[in-house]
Amino acid sequence: MPSESLSSLGPALRTHGLRMRYGQGTGLVNALDGVELEVARGETLAVMGPSGSGKSTLLHLLGGLERPSEGEVWLAGRRIDGLGEKALARLRRQAVGFVFQAFHLMDELTAEENVELPALLAGMSPRAARRRAGELLDRVGLAGRAGHLPSALSGGERQRVAVARALSNEPLVVLADEPTGNLDSAATADVLRLLDSLRETGQTLVIVTHDARVAAIADRLISMRDGSFVEETRLTRGGGRLSELAGLEG
Repeated sequence: MPSESLSSLGPALRTHGLRMRYGQGTGLVNALDGVELEVARGETLAVMGPSGSGKSTLLHLLGGLERPSEGEVWLAGRRIDGLGEKALARLRRQAVGFVFQAFHLMDELTAEENVELPALLAGMSPRAARRRAGELLDRVGLAGRAGHLPSALSGGERQRVAVARALSNEPLVVLADEPTGNLDSAATADVLRLLDSLRETGQTLVIVTHDARVAAIADRLISMRDGSFVEETRLTRGGGRLSELAGLEG
């Protein structure tokens, strides 16, 4: 991304009047209804709500995977909802990292190659991309599994590879959609520790989740229902509301 394209000032993400509709007539669904949001740089934001509340739709719009029916999406001071397909794809490759519930790793590529790919697509040289992949796999505790295909990895290991892949292109923001939804308790704890560690590098992180344990690592929690925000909570790490959400209180 050219340096003049994205500002180093202001929020990492912002929306204004964001609406998303699917279908028409009697089948019309208002997935999002006038959402206003700001996410500060370096903030970890969790978004919770029942199925159909609009959480994943919001995440897809923030990452440029879908376009809104109405409203605006801004990434680091640049409005992105009206970009052409090529420009939007280039922005995703260079400024956004995604973590999905179903991992979405490429089965025919090794863990190392999966992590390398976004860096290569973002324009990094093959040598630099390989070095970056090695550093990230070491960071997520999988340096010894770099040459393994996804089929040879556990679910927790695959999700850790997915997190490393999301960081490969050195993105401005990481968007995680139910990142622990397919994991057992032990693997969930590993991935939570990994996501929580991102704050140490000032990474901006937005997590959509059903799991209060996941939400509890955030700085701020937004609850959604029927396409709208219904509650916002500032979380205090280490006690009070945070402990209650995480189920840590006896």
